[in-house]
Amino acid sequence: MAQSRKSQVSLSDTPYYHCVSRCVRRSFLCGVDNYSGQSYEHRRGWVEDRLLFLSSVFAIDVCAYAVMSNHVHVVLHVDVDKAFSWSDKDVVTLWHSLYRGTLLTQKFMRDETFTQGEWITLNETIGKYRERLHDISWFMRNLNEFIAREANKEDDCTGRFWEGRFKSQALLDESAVLACMAYVDLNPIRAKIANTPETSQHTSIQKRTEAIKQDNSQPHQLMPFVGHPRENMPKGIAFSLQDYCELVDTTGRVIRKDKAGYIDHHKSPILQRLGLDSEQWITLTTEFEQHFYYAAGSEHMMRVFAGHTNHKRIRGIGKAKTLLKRA
Repeated sequence: MAQSRKSQVSLSDTPYYHCVSRCVRRSFLCGVDNYSGQSYEHRRGWVEDRLLFLSSVFAIDVCAYAVMSNHVHVVLHVDVDKAFSWSDKDVVTLWHSLYRGTLLTQKFMRDETFTQGEWITLNETIGKYRERLHDISWFMRNLNEFIAREANKEDDCTGRFWEGRFKSQALLDESAVLACMAYVDLNPIRAKIANTPETSQHTSIQKRTEAIKQDNSQPHQLMPFVGHPRENMPKGIAFSLQDYCELVDTTGRVIRKDKAGYIDHHKSPILQRLGLDSEQWITLTTEFEQHFYYAAGSEHMMRVFAGHTNHKRIRGIGKAKTLLKRA
């Protein structure tokens, strides 16, 4: 039975979530439809561009993504503090970049005079907008609605384009976050539509490697890697970008049977920090969705999450004991 979104998201446990949206039509979201022979490859760009645009509007960071033929993977980080640091004007400006707003919010942006009753209504509306601008459901809703409208226009049809609900997994610790990011980045290689991470079109790993090649920087649209944990550490993923890219590249070679590749646990800084061995890592980065449903993390973290979200039991706790335990 489908679970409410409230029972799948618990920001007190983690700000990181893996979301997947799947297409309901026989025709592909992107790529070439084998039935009609028509290419929809250009739609990958629609999804990628919209996804990265939304990361500049919402208080939600994109950590990883992969645009596939009939589904989209994205790893998100919810930044509640950022949402509450915005002024009322900031909130309305950001909301108006997505929607028309109300007559009162439009009046507010024109700096017109309000009655006391209008101020009360306006403040309630701004409060709703602020909540929505750090809400994963609103983020995914806007992404999916925008792509559906564009696809319907192109196909000259109406009706649903996506499944009614996107899948959401809470990533409860750094092992789950890094493994899920790598799982997402390696989607094209597992699907045999790319040979290497840097040639995986419309993925976060390609965007990261392109930025490195250009000026040894990080793409501003993605949540950055900020190195090892330290005091006064800036917001970001607490690993080295170089270590992550090297590990993803090596993992991709292991996944592809026709390429030489071997992960040495003792030479991988990320695996050392996570306490995972190479067999655990390969299983996580090739079968992540098979083993975890609403949440992924250590056994202890999953039990805490279950309590906070009123689940009597959480699928995947058994696998957490073996896959996300310390090696």
